[in-house]
Amino acid sequence: MKPYLLAIIMLSLVTTHTMADTNSDFVSDRTISNTLSKIYKKSEISNKIVERGVRQVAKLWQPSDGTNEDFLNLCETYSCRTKADKQKLFERIEVHFETILGYNNLISMVLLRPVHVTGYESLKIDDIFSAYNPNANFNDDMFKNKIAFIVILNFPYYTLEEKMANGDKWTEQEWGYVRLGDIFTSRVTAEINQQINTATAQADNYISNYNIPMGKLLGPQFVRYWPWDMKLISHWGLRDEIKAQYASTNGYEKQKLIYHTMLHIIKQDIPVELFETNDYYWHAPSNAIYLAEIEVVGTPDKNLRYQHLLNIFQAMKNSDPYYPNYENYIERKFNTDLEIPVEEVEKLFTTLITSPQVKEVAQMISKRLGRKLQPFDIWYDGFKTRSNYDPAYLDSITKSKYPTHEAFEKDLPNILIKLGYTPERAKEICSHITVDPSVGAGHAWGAEMKSAHSLLRTRVSANGMDYKGYNIGVHEFGHNVEQTISLHDVPNYFLHGVPNTAFTEALAFTFQGKDLELLGIPSEDSLTEALNTLDLFWGCYEIMGVSLVDIKVWQWMYSHPQANANELKDAVIQIAKDVWNQYYAPVFGIKDTPILAIYSHMIDAPLYLSAYPIGHIIDFQLENYLKGKDLAQEIDRIFAIGRLTPDLWMQKAVGEKISVQPLITATGEAVVKVKEGEKAKKRNKK
Repeated sequence: MKPYLLAIIMLSLVTTHTMADTNSDFVSDRTISNTLSKIYKKSEISNKIVERGVRQVAKLWQPSDGTNEDFLNLCETYSCRTKADKQKLFERIEVHFETILGYNNLISMVLLRPVHVTGYESLKIDDIFSAYNPNANFNDDMFKNKIAFIVILNFPYYTLEEKMANGDKWTEQEWGYVRLGDIFTSRVTAEINQQINTATAQADNYISNYNIPMGKLLGPQFVRYWPWDMKLISHWGLRDEIKAQYASTNGYEKQKLIYHTMLHIIKQDIPVELFETNDYYWHAPSNAIYLAEIEVVGTPDKNLRYQHLLNIFQAMKNSDPYYPNYENYIERKFNTDLEIPVEEVEKLFTTLITSPQVKEVAQMISKRLGRKLQPFDIWYDGFKTRSNYDPAYLDSITKSKYPTHEAFEKDLPNILIKLGYTPERAKEICSHITVDPSVGAGHAWGAEMKSAHSLLRTRVSANGMDYKGYNIGVHEFGHNVEQTISLHDVPNYFLHGVPNTAFTEALAFTFQGKDLELLGIPSEDSLTEALNTLDLFWGCYEIMGVSLVDIKVWQWMYSHPQANANELKDAVIQIAKDVWNQYYAPVFGIKDTPILAIYSHMIDAPLYLSAYPIGHIIDFQLENYLKGKDLAQEIDRIFAIGRLTPDLWMQKAVGEKISVQPLITATGEAVVKVKEGEKAKKRNKK
C-alpha cells in the first residue's frame, strides 16, 4: 500500500524541481554583472557557484520583489563569504525548515483523522478540513519574505543530469546543499497548490469510502457466498479476496464474481441501489439488481471515478506553466519525483513483461490450477506459503493475536526483534510510530520532524484484525521503519527520506514477505526461495501492465485536455484493453479485457503506480544482497544513506544499479528448480 499520498504531494509541491522563467529579463545583465563583481571581491566561495546562485535568483525575481538595486543589495548582503558561513546558514535553515514542514505535516495529520480513522462521526465539514493544505502558502511566503532568494543564492539548483554526473563525487554535506537547492525552483501560486490538494483529497476520500457490500453479491441460483456485513474496498480488498480464494471452497466461482464486479467498477455502471439500501441484491455477471428475488430497474452509477481523475489532471495541468523546463506533469513526475525518465521506466517494464519467462511461469500456473488462465489470474497467489492455508484459519490467528489496533502497536517491537533487531533498537524505532484503525485500505504516513510520530493505518474490525489487515499492516510497518530511519539517522535534514517512493516500497515488500514467518508459521518447503522468486516475477508482470496503463492514460489526457468524464472513461477502458491485448492476451489467450484499469491509485494517486514495480525490482536486488547478512544492521545502514539519486543510492546500498535482469534470470532458474522439485516430490510419494 502506498505511504500516505497527501503527505508526499504536499512535499512535492514544496520541493518542485524546475526553474520558472517568470520575468527573467526584469533584472538587467548589467545589474547581474555588477552584483557578481561585488560578491567576487568579498567571497571565498567558488565563482562558479556564486554565479549560478545569482543568475538563478535573477531568473525568479519579479517586479513585486523590488528594483534592480534591491536585487543587488539582497545578493550582496546575504551571499555567504566563507564555507564556514555557508555551513552555519545551512544548519540554521535546517532547524527552521524541519519546524515549519514538520508542524504543517502534523496539522494535516490531525485535520484528516476524521476521514482516515474509524470511530469518528462523519460530518460534512470534515471534507473541507481534509482538503486544507497548510503548505499551500509556503512557497509564496518564502519568496515574499526573501528567504527563498537567500536559499537559491547560496544553495543553487542542479539538474538531474548534473546530479547523475557528479553525485558520486559530492560529500554528504554537499548533497545536503544540493537537496536544499531543489526546494525553491518555481513559483507555483498558493491558489494552484490548494487546487491540487483539494482535488487529490476529494479523490482520496471517494476511494477510501468505495466499498462493495459482499453479502449482497449473488452467485448462481441466488446463492450468497460472503457474510452479510462483509465489505471490501476497491480495489485492494477485492484483489486480496481473489488471492485468498485460491485455497478455499468455491474459490473459482467467487473469483469470477469478484472479477465481474471489478469490470463494472471500471465501467461505472453498478446500480447505486447496491450501496444505498440493504434491500437489494446484485448479480455482477449480468449487472441485474434484485429486490428479494424480483429483478428491478436499477440506477446507473454517476461516473465519479473518472471525474475525480479528471479533476486532478486539470489541477496539475494548471500548474504546468510554472515549469517551463518540463512540458507537463508526466515529465515532472518521472524526472523530479522518481528521478528516472519515463522512457527508462517504460523500458524496464516492457523488458520484463515481454521476456520468455512470462509464458513459462504462466504455463506453470495453469498446470497448478488445472484449467486455462482467466484474466483475474494476474493475481495468482499460489506460489506463496500462505496460499496453502485456509483464509479463515489465518484470520483466526491474527484476530486472536491482535483483537485491537492497540495490540498490534504494542507488538511492533517484537516484530522487529524477530527480524534481528535488539530489544533496545526495536523499542527506539517503534517509539516513533503510532497505529490507527483505517477507514480506507491502509497507508503509512511519515513524520516530517523528529519530534512527531509516523502513522500506520490498517483495517481493524470490531472482531479484531483479520489476515488481510495484518498483511497490509506489516507492509505499512516496513514503510514506517524506513520513514523513521531515514528521518532520524540521515546525515542532515535535507537528505531525509529515500530517492523516490519505490525505495520505501522495497522495504515494505521485504517486511510483507515475512508476514507468516512473523506469525510463527515458517515454511518448511525447500523450494520456498524459488517459489518466492516466481511470485515476485508474476507480481511484477501484473503491476507493470497496470503502470503502463496509468502512464498512457495521463498521456491521453494531455492529448485531449477538453475531454469530459465519460470520454475519459471510454479512453481508459480502451487503453487498458490495448495494453492487455499487446502484453497479456498472447499469454492468457483472452482478448479485450479492461481489468488493468481497476487500480484505485489511478484515481487518487497521480502517476504513483510506477513506484510499485520499481519497488519490486529494488526489493529483489535488496533481498539478494541481504542474504547471509545481519538484516537489522543492514536495514539501518542502507536507509540512513539519504535521498541521493536512485542509481547512486543503489550502488551505495547493494553495489549495483536498478535492473530487471537479475529477476528475469533468477525466474528462469526458479522455473527449472520448481519443476524438478515437484517431480521429486511425486517420486517420493510413490
